[in-house]
Amino acid sequence: MFARIYQPSKTAMSSGTALTKSWVLEFSPSEQRNIDPLMGWTSSDDTQTQVRITFGTKEEAVSYALANNIVASVQDPQKRSVNVRPGGYGENFSTFRRGVWTH
Repeated sequence: MFARIYQPSKTAMSSGTALTKSWVLEFSPSEQRNIDPLMGWTSSDDTQTQVRITFGTKEEAVSYALANNIVASVQDPQKRSVNVRPGGYGENFSTFRRGVWTH
């Protein structure tokens, strides 16, 4: 079995980083998907592709893979700088706002 250990990136639909703190061990497919001739759906007999195991740290994920004889590649995340501006959009709704906020 071959797996990949990585830290998921944030989704393109939100600016939050809620699900990006943990590390994920995910198995790669071992066989090709088949196309059902009647319905056109894709299917596979490989159930390992449905398994996603999350860990708190990278070391926990690597030690789990070593303990269970799983060949895994580790992909370190590309860090980016935080873009939080003082007085940004969230300040419009602050309870400590000076002055009246009207349209």
